[in-house]
Amino acid sequence: MKVVFAGGGTGGHLYPGLAIARELVKRDPTIHPFFVGARRGIERDVLPRTEFPHLLLDLHPLYRPAVWQNWRTARGAVTAWRAVGKMVAEERPALVVGTGGYAAGLMLAYAVVHGLPIVQQAGDSHPGITARGFSRWSRQIYLGFPEASRMLHSYAPGSLIDTGAPIEAPPIPRPSREEARARWQFPRTGGHVLLVYGGSQGSLGINLLVSEWVKGGLPPDLHLIWATGRGTYEQFRHLESECVRVRDYLAPISDAYAATDLAIARAGAMTTAELFAWGIPAILVPLPTAAADHQTENARALDAAGAAIHLPQADLTAQQIAATVATLVASPERMAALAAHASQRARPRAASDIADRILALVYSAASHAPSR
Repeated sequence: MKVVFAGGGTGGHLYPGLAIARELVKRDPTIHPFFVGARRGIERDVLPRTEFPHLLLDLHPLYRPAVWQNWRTARGAVTAWRAVGKMVAEERPALVVGTGGYAAGLMLAYAVVHGLPIVQQAGDSHPGITARGFSRWSRQIYLGFPEASRMLHSYAPGSLIDTGAPIEAPPIPRPSREEARARWQFPRTGGHVLLVYGGSQGSLGINLLVSEWVKGGLPPDLHLIWATGRGTYEQFRHLESECVRVRDYLAPISDAYAATDLAIARAGAMTTAELFAWGIPAILVPLPTAAADHQTENARALDAAGAAIHLPQADLTAQQIAATVATLVASPERMAALAAHASQRARPRAASDIADRILALVYSAASHAPSR
């Protein structure tokens, strides 16, 4: 049975689908995931390296400031609609899973028009326009943040489900903190390890502030794992030292999570879900240019829940970062409280839970399908 995953543009809209798809195949090898995305999104680079067949379409977002560019959006939608129709004609999907972003909108619209059942995975506390627009037709919506339910229409009672964001769960048993530190050539005990992670592409804004802090001198018992992103790695690599590890990209990132006591990170749904699954207290600096400022909404929700500290980037300084970190590491009780609330928000089994729910829908639909 074919299950179509539609979404992309950013990793936060693509990687959840990949995590769910892999769990589906583990449970039932007769399920055949198929991905639909945009030629201009991250999926262009990621999907060809996966095990899944896919279709990349000439899709464009709505150009709000430059409205005269929306002819591209309209033209792409027409050609994409035809391509999707051809794909569906080859094998009608049992279900369409929307994972967000403009890359999901056209596939979900086609599904609604042609009577294909749909579900969605909504990662952020402020759901995007695609998630909101198709919520009333979604048999189930899997929420990364329970706060998102206030902005979504319910298909039926119980269709808005707080599953958490689907991520790769921490290994069981988890690696020891001492061994993880040793792999980074840090002391096995004593002090604290801070992870600075601006997402898969890095964050120049955060990197510049951390650079200023490092140049001014870190506290003697603080060790830093700093993922700059590939685009700016050369700009900061010279700051590597005995207590600072500078990397362009963290793969596998679990090696860093296992050694980390505290993190400074963006507030994307996948990043926060991973940090919380590992029980890591976080200082969140939301990306100010994120669509609908959804990362700020995420950070505010998590700060209010006592699971993280929200520091807006607009007025942030290196001194403020240094002071916040110093205050936290000097207060084991505060660190423990943040870690406890982070762990309460964690849903490390989200991908497998969602896969189980999707399979139940697919099997139910198959059992009620008319015989031929």
